[in-house]
Amino acid sequence: MAETIDPFYQSHLARVEPDDRLMVLARTIQAPDSRAETALKDGALNWARFGETCLGQALYRHRTVFQNTSEAPVWSHVELSYFRNFVPADAVLDLVVRPQLAETGLLRAEILLTTPSSFVLPRDWQGSADRPERQVSLEFIKVHSPYLGEYRNVMRDFCGPAAAKLVEAKQFGTFRSMETSAVLYHDPELKIDWNQIHLCELDANGFDGFGPLFEAALREDSPDSTDLSGTFAGLDRMRTVPRWTFNDPIVEADAAVGREGGTEP
Repeated sequence: MAETIDPFYQSHLARVEPDDRLMVLARTIQAPDSRAETALKDGALNWARFGETCLGQALYRHRTVFQNTSEAPVWSHVELSYFRNFVPADAVLDLVVRPQLAETGLLRAEILLTTPSSFVLPRDWQGSADRPERQVSLEFIKVHSPYLGEYRNVMRDFCGPAAAKLVEAKQFGTFRSMETSAVLYHDPELKIDWNQIHLCELDANGFDGFGPLFEAALREDSPDSTDLSGTFAGLDRMRTVPRWTFNDPIVEADAAVGREGGTEP
């Protein structure tokens, strides 16, 4: 077994663990025009209305498909709302239950929890405004039930530590792996399903997936280790990726998330 690398001695990197009780309410939305997007943007900027448990919101607009194994329509926006300890009922009412704008469709709403050792961002995170070449990678993953534990171990022992090295090197903005805890709403017309969402800000030019980047990052500290390529290739037997998209950040009012969690393993 290859030696695993723990990079969290860097004091300016935060790793948010499940015990830190960060909860994310994610909405997958179809907003067909600029007026609808403006309403979503205004709502995300007004995240303080949810009270002190709310740490901020982010809104992303679909740009392109990187990988797609489904013929289902592509949604236009994904919104992530971050909460400490619990999601207030008022937030669920406002974002899930109450009627949306007539022309804006809610396709899915879910509660996400962080994947162990795989939710990493700088403590001074301020968004991607200073890196216009970066796009937001949103990977929607379906891990098969028998492999959930094994998949989580690979994320904790290999993918998360490798991603942290890439965040530390400023090759990624953040790397945030989240697991679906509860689906609050799923439109019957949306024919695809997932139980993980991975978010990362990166330069999409020449990007060919995370495996080669993760392997190279780990090998820097373990040049004599066994071949790691099989570790990442082995993920294919555990999960499918029904949709993987690149997105433009519209609102990144989530700086407070970087002050959550700890720096110790």
